Formats: sequence, structure tokens, C-alpha cells
Amino acid sequence: MCRRKPIYMRYICFSYLGPINWSTMSDTERKASMDEFFTYEEMLRKQGHLIGGEGLQSGAQAATLRFQNGKVCVTDGPYAETKEQLAGFFVLEARDLNQAIELMSKHPVVRGGPVDIRPIADTTELNRERARRRQLDAGS
Repeated sequence: MCRRKPIYMRYICFSYLGPINWSTMSDTERKASMDEFFTYEEMLRKQGHLIGGEGLQSGAQAATLRFQNGKVCVTDGPYAETKEQLAGFFVLEARDLNQAIELMSKHPVVRGGPVDIRPIADTTELNRERARRRQLDAGS
């Protein structure tokens, strides 16, 4: 009997800073938060759900690009009309959106601010077209 490996989808989970963040926490709270954070992430990694992720620097170091009137305009800082700022992201593998929600709902980061979970688009056709164009360019 041959067992098939379950099919997983990839999800990107954007973590936003909310009212509870480093500036509002005591040193003791920060240490406890990091201990809990690393413990849960290690569990996700061992179970094969956590593919990667990164924290982001402050929005003060960001730039936003917009195409307007035929040219690219650059604005300092993030484009956000909210107090919540993008703090980082995680890439998860899960059976479906419900499992991704379940996994992230237990992550301590959700207590610090909202987490936006989105399926990563299937780029199979896009990658095929990219490879086809590279072959054409190489043959020229």
C-alpha cells in the first residue's frame, strides 16, 4: 500500500503591530514574549508548517512606490492610513486556510496585533512562461 504525501498550500501571514508592542512592554514581558514566540515557532518548524519569515524594520526606513501620471513617484515611509504597521511575515504550509488560521491563532504574535493570512498564488503557469521566454532569448 502506497501512502500519498498530503497536499499542502502555502500561506503568507502578515503580522502588524498593534497597541501591544516592544515600547509598551516591560523587560520581563519582552523576555517572556520572546520565549513563547521561539517555542511556538520551533514547534511549527518541527511539524513542517513554518517555511520562513522575517521581521521588518520600522516603517520610518520604508519607501512606497506609485505609478502616477506616467512616472514612478516615491513616498517616504509605508503607505498606510492606519495606526497598525506591518511588522513582519511568516510563510506557512497548511492543508487549507482553516488550518493556517488554526496555526496562527495559537501564535503569540497574534496578541500583539492583527495577522492577515493569504494563500500564496500558484505561479506554475507564470514560471513556465518565464522559462519559455528565457529559452527564446537564449536562442536569439
